[in-house]
Amino acid sequence: MPITASQIAKQVRGEVVGDGSIPLTGLAPADQAGPGDLTFADNEAYFPAAEQSGASAILVAGPFVSTTKVIIRVVNARIAVAVALPIFFPPDEHAAGIHPDATIHATARVHPSAHVGPGCVIGARVELGARVVLMGGNQVGHDTRIGDDTCLYPNVVVYPRSQIGQRVIIHAGAVIGSDGYGYVLDQGRHRKVLQVGHVILHDDVEIGANAAIDRGALGATVIGEGTKIDNLVHVAHNVVLGRHCLVMGQVGFAGSTRVGDYSVVASQSGIAGHLTIGRQAVIGAKSGVMRDIPDGGRVLGIPAAPDRQAKRQMIAVQQLPELIHRLRALEVEVERLKAGESKQV
Repeated sequence: MPITASQIAKQVRGEVVGDGSIPLTGLAPADQAGPGDLTFADNEAYFPAAEQSGASAILVAGPFVSTTKVIIRVVNARIAVAVALPIFFPPDEHAAGIHPDATIHATARVHPSAHVGPGCVIGARVELGARVVLMGGNQVGHDTRIGDDTCLYPNVVVYPRSQIGQRVIIHAGAVIGSDGYGYVLDQGRHRKVLQVGHVILHDDVEIGANAAIDRGALGATVIGEGTKIDNLVHVAHNVVLGRHCLVMGQVGFAGSTRVGDYSVVASQSGIAGHLTIGRQAVIGAKSGVMRDIPDGGRVLGIPAAPDRQAKRQMIAVQQLPELIHRLRALEVEVERLKAGESKQV
């Protein structure tokens, strides 16, 4: 259903420059946009392509003007795009009800508005809140609580006693509450240490596909409110991630590490156990973190060092071949001079 530029502007808290009654039917990047589409340009470099595109309107941040397009001017174009996308691409709706192929324990409590898809298994004393969606093939262990408006994509497994908040999104294949990695050497064999804790996912958390969040050994592994975890991330037992953290793909946290609010951990980094990562810390990609990081700290490299120091070290390493070449030339010159002195003697 078309929506006018003025209606979009109201939704994204922007202003229209041009004909606000123009109908818009989609949102597309400049190189794919056609008539009826809204496109966007969040800086000066992208605006020419947006203006030359086939789009009917441009979402911009800044004092851009156009003689051919309707402009919707906002404070932050990226935020506005995030707000506008669900208008043009509304999420799939899942009808309330329980699929006949699902297995629900008699003591489980499923809200009438919840959707339980085919092949789901709901354990004893599980509680599913309002509008919870289990798409299919989900296993939810006993005594688990899942809050309102949470969505589990296919084949997500939730181990017993997990606590999952409201508006949580868990993507396909993720495992919540698997055993922590706990063993003790006993007479030459590794004896398993039972992992009897649980996992707490606070409100508005998002967990990527095939991530694994281990339950605590005794207490809880905790993911703070609003934290977003990418695909293929491993969070070990008793780790505590603060609020609104960003964790990119293929990151691994060893046990009992604590991460402060609003921290960022870039892809393929490894964080050792029992560390304290401060609030608003930034860990660069492919870093190996072996020591605590203070609030606001920025680290990079293996082993991770303050980012400026690490960058200087990287530059120095790149200069090593030339330095080795110069050193060899100096050694040859020294040997030549020594030979000349020997002849004079």
